[in-house]
Amino acid sequence: MVRPGAHPPGRVLTPRLLSIPREAEERVTRGRPCYVFNPRLRRDLNDTACEHCRFYLTYQCPHLDEFLEDVDDLSPE
Repeated sequence: MVRPGAHPPGRVLTPRLLSIPREAEERVTRGRPCYVFNPRLRRDLNDTACEHCRFYLTYQCPHLDEFLEDVDDLSPE
């Protein structure tokens, strides 16, 4: 039984940069040569999107600074 507010077992949540326009997101976060699929996710999510990469938003991601800059750009001044 899953307690209220808990995530179902086996489900892995990935962070998303929801406020980035879709076309910019696809240009930046798909098909990078460093992409390594996260095997904890369902196989049908293996679409070379950074959000499904094993290194997405971790210190191992070679593009982490770029993602953090995108978040900074969205912050109110």
